Amino acid sequence: MKTSIPSRTLLLSGIVLAMSVSCTKPAPKKPVAPPPEPKPVLTGRPETAPPPAPIRPFNPFPAARGAVVDTLHGQAVPDPYRDLEDPTLPATKEWLEKQDAYARKFLGALPDREAMAKRLAELNYMEWVSPPRRKGKRFFFSRRHIDREKVVYYWQEGPKGEPKVLLDPNTMSTDGTVAIKGVFPSHDGKHAAFLKSLNNADHATLHVMDVATGQVSGVDVIDGARYAYPSWDEKGAGFYYTRIPMDPKIPVMDLPGHAAVYYHKLGTDPKTDRLVRDKTGDPRTFIGAEVSLDGRWLMLAIQFGWTNVDLYFQDLKEKDPQWKPLAVGRNAMHQAEMHQGFFYVSTNHGAPNYRIYKVDPKKPAPTDWKELVPEKKDRVLEGFSIVGGQLALSWLHQASSRLEVVSLDGKKRRELALPGIGSTGGLTGHPDDDRAFYTFSSYTSPPIVYETSVKKGGAKVFFQVKLPFDPSPYTTVQRTYKSKDGTPVTMFLIHRKDLTANADTPFLLYGYGGFNVSLVPSFSPTRMVWLESGGAIAIPNLRGGGEYGEAWHQDGMLLKKQNTFDDFIAAAEFLVSEKYTRPERLAIQGGSNGGLLVGAAMVQRPELFRAVSCHVPLLDMVRYHLFGSGKTWISEYGSADDPAQFAAILAYSPYHHVKPDVKYPSLLMNAADSDDRVDPMHARKFVAAVQHASAAANPVLLRVEANAGHGGGDMVKKRVDSAVDEFSFLFHQLGMRFSRPEQPR
Repeated sequence: MKTSIPSRTLLLSGIVLAMSVSCTKPAPKKPVAPPPEPKPVLTGRPETAPPPAPIRPFNPFPAARGAVVDTLHGQAVPDPYRDLEDPTLPATKEWLEKQDAYARKFLGALPDREAMAKRLAELNYMEWVSPPRRKGKRFFFSRRHIDREKVVYYWQEGPKGEPKVLLDPNTMSTDGTVAIKGVFPSHDGKHAAFLKSLNNADHATLHVMDVATGQVSGVDVIDGARYAYPSWDEKGAGFYYTRIPMDPKIPVMDLPGHAAVYYHKLGTDPKTDRLVRDKTGDPRTFIGAEVSLDGRWLMLAIQFGWTNVDLYFQDLKEKDPQWKPLAVGRNAMHQAEMHQGFFYVSTNHGAPNYRIYKVDPKKPAPTDWKELVPEKKDRVLEGFSIVGGQLALSWLHQASSRLEVVSLDGKKRRELALPGIGSTGGLTGHPDDDRAFYTFSSYTSPPIVYETSVKKGGAKVFFQVKLPFDPSPYTTVQRTYKSKDGTPVTMFLIHRKDLTANADTPFLLYGYGGFNVSLVPSFSPTRMVWLESGGAIAIPNLRGGGEYGEAWHQDGMLLKKQNTFDDFIAAAEFLVSEKYTRPERLAIQGGSNGGLLVGAAMVQRPELFRAVSCHVPLLDMVRYHLFGSGKTWISEYGSADDPAQFAAILAYSPYHHVKPDVKYPSLLMNAADSDDRVDPMHARKFVAAVQHASAAANPVLLRVEANAGHGGGDMVKKRVDSAVDEFSFLFHQLGMRFSRPEQPR
């Protein structure tokens, strides 16, 4: 049983972009004392008079500029678009409606949209199946159908049983606004808990259903399940979960600090659920718990940011179980698996690339831990699980996946051969079953599901997508370039095999660089439209990510965050200097933390790019922690409440570095109206500032996705519509024309 804070707590998680990424190694952090009272004085001091708005070539609906100036640590920080933080103001509503309408009208008039939409639909309505999970005698899996908008969840009796629908979100609402955020079957397979949300927002409600009958309980309904992730006890009588209070008096940004762990017994009123671990009181932390398969051990994880996870445990067989420390105060990441009376713990404590220990709960002190898998200097341990009585290890070598099986005493069994440069979610299966599964995908190959024997090895295809494109003309290569400070950075280039470097190839440069997230080769169907039309793609492994271990992560966070932007800008300079492309044929793309990345690159080096596609971003870094889930990211970015961190943040905060009379590149800003993670105020304020300041006749558009959360809408047609707008815009700005390939034989 794996104990770590689930990936959905990550800033990036779930984000659906044209260049989607997946995150596989979020881990929890330790609690720290609440932050001190902020020293800055937020005065809102008015200027003498706001200057009149200049007439700009592309500012059809100027936002009113206010006179707000904050004084932070003795420094004046103007914030002319403070009013755009409040979406309920009539002026903000009117401005936003006009901006969205104008953007859609502009995008709707671009060429080749109909043909591109047809091709994107062919690519996105692609069938796939997840690896099955055994619970008791039943198997559970999900499937995307070629003729449905949302993923359908199934179960079957035994490995050869007839699949039956467990949950079909396509039928849960007429407008597609109901989303399923996770399904959690009990160990005996008789019940399934699931998280349901509106508009694919993070806020969710937990429900329980009887698997055989499909009946959903009217009693077991738990609100405040944003971070619930239920963990069933061994008998299927109930589960442990995390709940936040539904108290309107608690500010949204403080909710994580009020999250607490409870135990819910099936058939009882959730109001009577037993408190297992009280709130931390620190809004910068996440908390979650998981029980072992045999029901004896309960593991608690408290995560502070993405560099520290504390672990505690209880022996549930004791008359009065008490929390005991397992890994506390070590300022390191920890992930635990519980199996047959022992804990298996991976950590980067003293090992930036991670290692694994075996721990006897009778001797839990770190000095008594036994090292099983030592750190490797040439690769990073991305994650592990226990399958078939063995340790299944997932490594990253040069930002590409490797799979290895070792015994529970650390002896190597075998390495699983993978088809090439790509990624896998690791080996999945029951701890007692020899039968296991893994997926493999690359930049030009959708996930293929393989079946293997843990004892004997080998692999056979369990499910393979029927491709609506021909991958053979394309290749993926990895290049290394030097950043501003001389640090070597690797970058994947995806393009046609016959590409010649003549500086005329349209390039799309995509990045993320934060939260220990690794950009590994993964498939995005929308990306194929770009490649088929003669474009190429560059994806660098920036500092702040996890591709090269914790040292790489820490070199791109807090006071060193500018390294991430320098790495990204150096990637663009490398593409130009090596004559792969030129600024007029170069676009950049990023979302969430990656939206901060492209926003910073845009204002720091506007002459280097022709177009920017920015999704659900952070851009006002001085005030980000006052909105949405912002306080949980303080360990990654820092806070304006701290003088030294304030200086570093203000030095790069994109919103504060939009300068008048600068020729900024074209901008397509994509926001989501139900984003309860990164507040859309970032997108609104930045667009208003760029429209006011830019001296170029380049479009600056704000597109708002309706009924969508931070990850966008969860319907295929929404992704297709968004991709048509995005790629029509980028094609138009870079002088590309849509080209439909011949159908594969």
